[in-house]
Amino acid sequence: MQQEIIEDKVFDNLSFKRSKLKAALYENCSFVSCDFENSDLAEFKFTDCTFTGCNLSLASLGNTAFRNVQFNGSKLMGVNFENCSKLGFSVGFNDCILDNTAFTGLNLKNTVFTNCRMFNADFTSAEMENSVFNNCDLKGAVFFKTGLKKADLTTSVNYIIDPELNRISKAKFSLTGIPGLLAKYDLKIEFK
Repeated sequence: MQQEIIEDKVFDNLSFKRSKLKAALYENCSFVSCDFENSDLAEFKFTDCTFTGCNLSLASLGNTAFRNVQFNGSKLMGVNFENCSKLGFSVGFNDCILDNTAFTGLNLKNTVFTNCRMFNADFTSAEMENSVFNNCDLKGAVFFKTGLKKADLTTSVNYIIDPELNRISKAKFSLTGIPGLLAKYDLKIEFK
């Protein structure tokens, strides 16, 4: 059975906690101030869509497709993106809360995270070449076997990245971020 296509529609101030969003292919749609908390979005497909001021915390993603999708001012706590369809996966985040979110094993090359709080986010085995973390707080975020080649973390804070366990060739860090690269050595680094 072919999935229904819903195009160029704006969904504004709707809650999908009780009434479910129809499983379909959403193209060029905007979701504004919508509540998807704990919603089952398995098998949904979103292409060229934006989510602005939405709550997707603990949403269940099973083979969900996000292709060229932008999240703005949204809350995505506890979302497990690793269960998404890998085909064409492309997202961006601006002013979002991404605490306890899993990006494990995903191709996140060229992904931009701007002004995001990402406490305890998991980037284990993610490929993040040329990704940008612009003014993000990465307190407790997990970087293990993560490909960060040419990634830019110059304006982000509170990350701990072990250079021996991650690929960080030509990645950019600020001077104040150096302690996060040397954390396992328990050094006291002073900036004077």
